[in-house]
Amino acid sequence: MMEENRNDFKFGFNTASENWNGRLAMIGFIAALLTEILSGQGVLHFWGLL
Repeated sequence: MMEENRNDFKFGFNTASENWNGRLAMIGFIAALLTEILSGQGVLHFWGLL
């Protein structure tokens, strides 16, 4: 029996899209943390929104 590739990019609500959503959210969270650590200010202040 052949299983679907969970890393394959597919459009719509499926297990592959949930995996990609989680991965991209983790990358965004790390990017926000690094922005705060390296600049000494929050992301919204860094972008000039506050």
